[in-house]
Amino acid sequence: MSGETRRIVLEHSAAGCELREKFFRDEVDKVVEVARVMAVCLARGGKVLFAGNGGSAADAQHLAAEFVNRFLLERPPLPAVALTTDTSILTAIGNDYGFEQVFEKQVLALGARGDVLCAISTSGNSANLVHALRAAREKGVVTVGLTGQGGGEMAPYCDHLLMVPGRHTPLVQEVQIAAGHMLCRLVDYYLFEAVMELTPYLEGD
Repeated sequence: MSGETRRIVLEHSAAGCELREKFFRDEVDKVVEVARVMAVCLARGGKVLFAGNGGSAADAQHLAAEFVNRFLLERPPLPAVALTTDTSILTAIGNDYGFEQVFEKQVLALGARGDVLCAISTSGNSANLVHALRAAREKGVVTVGLTGQGGGEMAPYCDHLLMVPGRHTPLVQEVQIAAGHMLCRLVDYYLFEAVMELTPYLEGD
């Protein structure tokens, strides 16, 4: 193994660790808040929608699977949908109306007041996610953005913004899936380990 390849590996690892630590240190309260919002949504009978493009589409599907199947706890399935998986819907909308609307029309069809939409993007500038977030606002769906530094064009349409403070796409994506895993862990905590902590947010239901 050459010294150069070792350097590439170790520098990437160090940069990733540093970015991950900074994100969780700076955003810990926001991560907890978003998890609580998702838990309240699910406790009220709502669902969580996930959307993203490319690698972020894979993350959307990954996180939806963690909710529907299980994360760490053995517990009932939780309702979550990745808006990235139905090729007939995606190609029909893309063909008839344009790629910018592939998530928007699904949000309008599937989203209900009190649901949560989690839009994942490293740049924050994906037009189809901006359209989806706007549609979610119209429907009374709570909007969460998981983005890279700055939040991009998505930021104004996010009720909650989890922003990874970096612009290097691979590292941002690594931290984003770590954040997604933490949301899964905390949602399970609220719903199945510390239900009483949700009580103040459910009063009046």
